[in-house]
Amino acid sequence: MNRRMVFYVAGQMVLVEAILMLLPLLVSVIYMEKCAYAFLASILIALVLGGAMILIFKPSNKVIYSKEGFIITALSWVMLSLVGCLPFVISQEIPNFVDAFFETVSGFTTTGASILTSYDGMSHGIMFWRSFTH
Repeated sequence: MNRRMVFYVAGQMVLVEAILMLLPLLVSVIYMEKCAYAFLASILIALVLGGAMILIFKPSNKVIYSKEGFIITALSWVMLSLVGCLPFVISQEIPNFVDAFFETVSGFTTTGASILTSYDGMSHGIMFWRSFTH
């Protein structure tokens, strides 16, 4: 199995998520909300993590077989959910990490389940990110 390729592709996925977080950052900046720093911090974390994975695990063999494809898919879901829950936790909109992780996994897997009982009082940027993930 080509482990280097697995982590390399997963790192690319994290970088794509960092780019997609620019949209809710823009919404937060437009509405002048405090949660903009949460998106900025999450983007920086994702850039460092994804960039490090790409640099460290640069593969010599760029062939992906079905075994690698399955592992890339599973690892990407977990990593994207871990990085995707950071804005919720950092902004303290969903302060519990497990709840934020559940909300993000629920969004990315399109289950429709939510831990939130009320959406009132949530910032526009966080609501955009939550809606974007769902």
